[in-house]
Amino acid sequence: MMRNIKLTIEYDGKEFNGWQKQPNKANIQGEIERAIKQITKEDVELYASGRTDSGVHALGQVANFKTNSNIPTSKIAIAINSQVKNSIRIINAEEVEENFHSRYCCKQKTYRYVINNSSNGSSVYRNLEYHMPVKLDFGKMQQAIGYFEGEHDFKAFKSSGTSSKSSVRTIYSANIKKEGERIIIELTGNGFLYNMVRIISGTLVDIGLGKIKPEELPNIIESKDRTKAGKTLPPQGLFLVEVKYI
Repeated sequence: MMRNIKLTIEYDGKEFNGWQKQPNKANIQGEIERAIKQITKEDVELYASGRTDSGVHALGQVANFKTNSNIPTSKIAIAINSQVKNSIRIINAEEVEENFHSRYCCKQKTYRYVINNSSNGSSVYRNLEYHMPVKLDFGKMQQAIGYFEGEHDFKAFKSSGTSSKSSVRTIYSANIKKEGERIIIELTGNGFLYNMVRIISGTLVDIGLGKIKPEELPNIIESKDRTKAGKTLPPQGLFLVEVKYI
């Protein structure tokens, strides 16, 4: 009998060319599909909640696949983990309804961007954060972040190459906090455009540097003009934290 298996996946994106399967390039989808074939002897298609770019990490990516295998669900995560690189971990596997689809059933996602704002950065965490050695005005960044909440056309905050027909998205919560010398930006929304979180984070950095005033943000959003927003920050500071389906 065909079963639909939902996986919750954690990965370090540093050594992968993103989630999506592509020939002759290390990718997360292909690595997990290869492992599933090893244990089920089936060719499967793994559907994710969304693609992550090269170098981007996940603490709670969700993907699903269909299988005729009778491997107990409780053993699937252990079996896949025994076949994949240590930079990928299946943290949970569960059987779900036949019509569940990781992408199309998704209701909201939470992304986190981590900035190390110390003078010298970190050798240990260098692939897990963006180093900005110039001191940022955290108060101004705090003032600004609330403007991103709500439904907006985020055209000014997407890179070219976005396949989405509409650039209207809803941000349910936009938060920023300080942990020591790190600044952590967290956004929860019903969906995100290509590079949207990295551009929002880059815009907040420009606000912290005094290049943009917090009160200019509504006009930048309204302008739908990519050139008015900040730069796209590098991928290594970005984490897909959680995907929700309720």
